Amino acid sequence: MSEYLIEVKDLCKKFPIKGGLLGREIGAVSAVNNVSFKIKKGETLGLVGESGCGKTTLGRSILRLIEPTSGEIIFNGKNIVDYTPAQMRAVRRKMQIIFQDPYASLNPRMTVGDILAEPMEIHGLHTEKASRRARLLELLNQVQLPADALNKYPHEFSGGQRQRICIARALAVEPEFIVCDEPVSALDVSVQAQVVNLLMDLQRDLGLTFLFIAHDLKVVEYISNRVAVMYLGNMIEVAESSELYGHAKHPYTKALFSAIPHASTEGRAGRIILEGDIPSPMNPPSGCHFNPRCWNATEECRKNFPPITNQSPTHQYRCYNPIQ
Repeated sequence: MSEYLIEVKDLCKKFPIKGGLLGREIGAVSAVNNVSFKIKKGETLGLVGESGCGKTTLGRSILRLIEPTSGEIIFNGKNIVDYTPAQMRAVRRKMQIIFQDPYASLNPRMTVGDILAEPMEIHGLHTEKASRRARLLELLNQVQLPADALNKYPHEFSGGQRQRICIARALAVEPEFIVCDEPVSALDVSVQAQVVNLLMDLQRDLGLTFLFIAHDLKVVEYISNRVAVMYLGNMIEVAESSELYGHAKHPYTKALFSAIPHASTEGRAGRIILEGDIPSPMNPPSGCHFNPRCWNATEECRKNFPPITNQSPTHQYRCYNPIQ
């Protein structure tokens, strides 16, 4: 069997733009453009980029919560893009998501016990009452919540505790792959560290594979084995975490990482301030989409979209004039 749990090949997602009195389609926004990557079993791929670059769309397309326009999503060696709803039902047990906002993603009218039991009912797991209760208590123990949480409602918990409930819900059906869609961005900094460490402990104990989407670059560096950078729907650089943070090749990656806060004056002096705004995905620039904001852009950058360059077997980027 392949060492890769997830293989994404040339994945695209376009959203139609409608206008006029009849609401006809007059164009399309390319949220994800021919993105390809792989995730090994048991590893964490961090996904970073500015707001609106397509990170969340990519994560949800992989799970087919959003239907991709084209491309392949190979999970456990099988292309699931053309799976019927009935076929996807079995796959969804192995692919789960943790949403960004723990306040909005839990039903306020359901107890924690009902919230955690719901996915088990859907997939026909632990149908006997004793077995289900034992599993519910096991889930609470895994996310470090007390047993009496089963009979409480979401409003009785703090933000960090609610996110632990969301993690437990994702674990309820014993998944192999979890998309973590900015799971700590709505939490206090001290709570963020606890939740990130919990995710890493669960990964180690249960053999989970993560796609970890986040804005906080230090959190991504801490939790990820590899990191991918997106810009305007394109994946522009992928590398091992230590390699990317220490030797970024794409100018956008370099500028993004320069924004990480530093205590020293020397670190702050290396800050790269990008000029101009992010181009509209409805009308992206020709050539490399980053060229209007890039200090390293050449005429070739403005004319042609750069192909993938292999810096090493584990480090790829799209740039004609990389950082040396």
